[in-house]
Amino acid sequence: MAAEFDQMTVKEEEYLDVLTKTGEKTGNSKPRGDVHRDGDYHRAVHVWIFAESTQELLLQRRADCKDSWAGQWDISSAGHISAGDSSLISAMRELQEELGVTLPKDAFELIFIFLQECTINDGKFINNEYNDVYLVTTIDPIPLEAFTLQESEVSAVKYLSLEEYRRVLAQEHPEYVPYDVNGEYGQLFTIIEKRYKENAEARSLALEKQLNRYASTSLSAELTGLTAADKEALKLLVKAATIMDKIFYVQVWYSNPSLRDWLKENADKSQLDKLKWMYYVINKSPWSCLDENEAFLTTADSAIKLLLKATKPVPGWKGFEYRTAFPAVKPPGANFYPPDMDKMEFNLWKDSLQQDKQEEAMGFFNVIRRHSESLSEDSISHKMGNVTSSPQDLYVVPYSQEYNSLLAEAATLLRKAGDMTSSSSLKRLLYSKADAFLSNDYYDSDIAWMELDSKLDVTIGPYETYEDALFGYKATFEAFIGVRDDEATAQLKLFGDQLQVLEKNLPLDDIYKSENVTAAPIRVIQLLYNAGDVKGPQTVAFNLPNDERIVKDRGTSMVMLKNVSEAKFKLILKPIANVCIMEEQRELVDFDSFFTHTICHECCHGIGPHTITLPNGQKSTVRLELQELHSSLEEAKADIVGLWALRFLMDKDLLPKNLAKSMYVSFLAGCFRSVRFGLEEAHGKGQALQFNYLFEKGAFILHPDETFGVDFEKVADSVASLSREILTIQARGDKEAAKTLLQKYGVMTPPLKRALEKLETVQVPVDIVPDFSIANQILRDIN
Repeated sequence: MAAEFDQMTVKEEEYLDVLTKTGEKTGNSKPRGDVHRDGDYHRAVHVWIFAESTQELLLQRRADCKDSWAGQWDISSAGHISAGDSSLISAMRELQEELGVTLPKDAFELIFIFLQECTINDGKFINNEYNDVYLVTTIDPIPLEAFTLQESEVSAVKYLSLEEYRRVLAQEHPEYVPYDVNGEYGQLFTIIEKRYKENAEARSLALEKQLNRYASTSLSAELTGLTAADKEALKLLVKAATIMDKIFYVQVWYSNPSLRDWLKENADKSQLDKLKWMYYVINKSPWSCLDENEAFLTTADSAIKLLLKATKPVPGWKGFEYRTAFPAVKPPGANFYPPDMDKMEFNLWKDSLQQDKQEEAMGFFNVIRRHSESLSEDSISHKMGNVTSSPQDLYVVPYSQEYNSLLAEAATLLRKAGDMTSSSSLKRLLYSKADAFLSNDYYDSDIAWMELDSKLDVTIGPYETYEDALFGYKATFEAFIGVRDDEATAQLKLFGDQLQVLEKNLPLDDIYKSENVTAAPIRVIQLLYNAGDVKGPQTVAFNLPNDERIVKDRGTSMVMLKNVSEAKFKLILKPIANVCIMEEQRELVDFDSFFTHTICHECCHGIGPHTITLPNGQKSTVRLELQELHSSLEEAKADIVGLWALRFLMDKDLLPKNLAKSMYVSFLAGCFRSVRFGLEEAHGKGQALQFNYLFEKGAFILHPDETFGVDFEKVADSVASLSREILTIQARGDKEAAKTLLQKYGVMTPPLKRALEKLETVQVPVDIVPDFSIANQILRDIN
């Protein structure tokens, strides 16, 4: 990188973080001169300013006093990432210092990382540099007189068309700093060109195809069992649930709310804009849940913002207009962590904390932020001198502070609903949850949720951790509101009552079994409304809370969404069976088997290892040890152990034995349903693991006509074998074994791929899009 080849001219030399060859922080820092002398790997930033209307890039002419590439045209702005600094802050700082442009973080899109390995100055300067390449997309070119140039670095700026700049680089024009446009750096051109040259008709067809994977269905419930008071409370609860949506949008990515508002405002401008909005509503982000989180939008589709003071004023120019940015690759840490934080940095910081603070850092109900990001954007200063790499830039912010205004509004609505309801247990839940939103202590409210005994059923708050793909620590906000189905609930008491018996008989060494499994209450509801983390495929049930303290002390509670299950069975599972299951076994796929296994799946989240003792005697939890692998393995465990548990209950004459064949064949059909969610999704990856394992063992068979069947002689033993393997990995907290198992089996194999291709050919829906008629009417009346 040309901007980094100059020798320091100040007395106190800049320090840089030393990286491993793979780009992770080592925890050490060295003077910049030593880094380049020794060829240490380090980081820098490239910032390109691109004008959308003219398809031009801004270039800077390097000052004539520079020691390298003097007087040549180069990147809009660039610089090292100083020790202890973050990538994003460095990008913001360099742009401000070199060009006098002050921008917020939502203007910067990380488009790729470029590793430059080269040696110049007769071998005295070794540059092993990871460059974070950012793109700032403006609507029109910035007037050149708006820039304030740093004379020691920049002598001039100009705009050049994308095509012309690529041409001069390809020709190795002597006035331009060289970059290999046919190598990695060529991504700059291909990324920009692709997003602006796509045909609107082709994009519309692609979005229509993606939308057609979802079957729209109306979900409602009978309200006659609710008291008049509860019907009034319902209105406030639906409104509170919409606030969970607002929080979730922010949790996914910091520019996500502005993208949502922009797409909604512009949905009527064209058919393409309408399709963008429709598919965004399903995914609640620009990343498609059913396509391994591949982006279906780009920053070119995003919101336009106007900044009046980003540069010095220019007469007749209204100001700096830019697109709010989001990366093409979904950030694994969502908006729970700084976007440029890696695992190494987090662990270095965490390990420097006291034990109680370490637990807080890994807790469910907070985000991790940087002190440097909290600096005002007009006072970012260059860090110089004897700076050592310090992990103390990170700090914890509780949800009650991070989302304070939204949670305060939700808490007020919950208290008002609590005042109205005629149910004492619902009243207790709503009051305690309102308190939790403001105190950040969810223990009492989760206990109140487990003890809820109300016709109007409510789940609201931060629970699932799937969105945190970096560690699986942080919980997303969600809401489920429904009417309890008393008849179906009474029929399910058997499963909750048998949990201790199931735990005692698990295919797992006795040393790992718990003596105190609490019976799990099960509630069946007809869903009226959901919000928050309910993007993409709809859940049919959930088992909460996930807080290991409560699981250990009180167990868990389950909620089954019966009308959702019925819709999925009718619209998806039956058509899948007609395509993928051998004709002789097709009639064995029935709703009772599907729903019963769903119940047992949720029950089995409550048994098996949770709080564990590691080989060194240290107490921990499965979640903390398996980190980002926990969700997929836990879903696989609940599925396969649920299948084992149903067979166990049949053998004990607690369930009818004639359910067995239907259970196994319905499970096989369900494998194809879940894998279609994508292997980046925890349920999809966990299901692929199970299918591939059972297929390898001969329990599932592929026939010459490309349909599948169950070998009833082999399936029970194979299910028990996989159950033992997963449970043992969890009990030992063995992350390497979990990784090996998922890498081997949690993949798209030829049999799975062929089945999914057949389903796509006949256009069987992948999932449903619920239309909540009652709740939507409430919201229309409120607004």
